Amino acid sequence: MRLIFAGTPEFAQVAMAALHAAGHELVLVLTQPDRPAGRGMKLQPSPVKQWALDHAVPVAQPRSLRLDGKYPEDAAAARQTLLDAKLNHQADAMIVAAYGLILPQWVLDLPPKGCLNIHASLLPRWRGAAPIHRAIEAGDKQTGITIMQMDAGLDTGDMLLVLPCAIAPTDTTALLHDRLAELGGQAIVQALAKLDALPHQPQPAQGVTYAHKIDKTEAALDWGLSAEVLARRIRAFDPFPGMTVPLATASGVETLKIWQARAEPAAQATKPGTVLSADASGVRVACGEGQLCLTQLQRPGGKRLGAADFLRGCPLQPGQGLVA
Repeated sequence: MRLIFAGTPEFAQVAMAALHAAGHELVLVLTQPDRPAGRGMKLQPSPVKQWALDHAVPVAQPRSLRLDGKYPEDAAAARQTLLDAKLNHQADAMIVAAYGLILPQWVLDLPPKGCLNIHASLLPRWRGAAPIHRAIEAGDKQTGITIMQMDAGLDTGDMLLVLPCAIAPTDTTALLHDRLAELGGQAIVQALAKLDALPHQPQPAQGVTYAHKIDKTEAALDWGLSAEVLARRIRAFDPFPGMTVPLATASGVETLKIWQARAEPAAQATKPGTVLSADASGVRVACGEGQLCLTQLQRPGGKRLGAADFLRGCPLQPGQGLVA
């Protein structure tokens, strides 16, 4: 098929490369405007844009697609570009993966075969912006990829194809993301191969949950919660934003990031946030229920370190509080 592709991060780039490898022709790519990144905060292209440039695919980067929105001139230009892709390049469909802009009805209606979304969950569970993070945070045992015929709602369209994926007890968002990105590429290639024969399955009304965008304010580790919940959050927020705890030092308070931890039963009730022990096997801290054994930590400006290496440079003592 001749396809328009809309996406921004690496998750989308993997799917785009899979479509290209399967023989589909990408006639236009939509992606978010370049963003400042790195120490110099220079404008950087998205992974999708970089791939498109490397493969000589035309790129459009509108700030909005709403003709009545904040950037009507961007939307009008994008509309003309999309019409050209449909008329001059005979685009059959638009494939959407983690694009970052809501598609108005005029976009949904434009391709002959509509707009297909690659969504990283088993819909209707975890509609929204952060389905991988929220599935791990909630303790789900399974997630997957849903290929959906898009409508005007937020991830509410008919399901065309579903491929499940197990969530391992040690999965972080980074690890699960990479598996789901590959699975998303496989799923969209499979769906397009038999698109006209796929049944349109409406999403069930039961089981709807929303995966709200991850906010940096969620990074602070609340010791009053159970160790099981905190261990899941640490995995869910790796690599972003990382869970944080305050550490009082002689020069002030610094913020530690916790990257790996495991939940353990507590021998006795202790004030949450109190260090129970600190050795090469981990830093054990009391929680509202159970204790959390921290096994990979990071000081500001430093590297992620295992507990033994961390404690050599930053000794912690039983009874010390990791609380604000």
